[in-house]
Amino acid sequence: MEEYQDRSLRGKVFQKLREDILSGVYKEHDELREITIGETLGVSRTPVREALRQLELEGLVTIVPNRGAYVTGITQKDVHDIYKIRSMLEGLCAHWATEHIAEKQIEELEEIILLSEYHLRKKGNEQAEQVSELDGKFHKVLYEASDSRILEHVLSDFHKYVQMARTMSVGAKERAEKSIEEHRAILEAIKQKDADRAERLANEHIMKVMENLHIEE
Repeated sequence: MEEYQDRSLRGKVFQKLREDILSGVYKEHDELREITIGETLGVSRTPVREALRQLELEGLVTIVPNRGAYVTGITQKDVHDIYKIRSMLEGLCAHWATEHIAEKQIEELEEIILLSEYHLRKKGNEQAEQVSELDGKFHKVLYEASDSRILEHVLSDFHKYVQMARTMSVGAKERAEKSIEEHRAILEAIKQKDADRAERLANEHIMKVMENLHIEE
């Protein structure tokens, strides 16, 4: 029982630290102190230490012997590589989604697009956050519709890794408008059972995000 609790705590600490690194709470080269993190999260140093080792395996943290753990973060090249790979996988996802999507999922995607258009017309600081959240939901439903647990897992991870860049992209109103139009075009291709067109549009959609963010190697 104690071993299970330790694993559970490590998982919670890992998820929290991972989320904070990817969302920019911790910056590149920041030191992650075991004692401070443990006190903040209300856990002992052991699950924190194990979580840091797991983060090191993901390339998000560098552990320097006798010195400590430091945030590696996501480099510009990492973001470039992720988007290039993601563009191909998003295309595959849209292709498979065309073949496997349920009517309920089509309705969900329609609702997400309508909500996105509604929030885009609103004014205020929350607009970008709401549109970005809906952008994420659109892709999440597509991942589920692909009927592939492996593809869904990989794309969900990529989505988290470029969270900050994605928010910046849909945060600009002009880009957000185009992004919603692209989502609608992908959905229309899926509804028409045109898998090849859906794949091409999904691939182009991610490449346009790259262009908008000026992502280069």
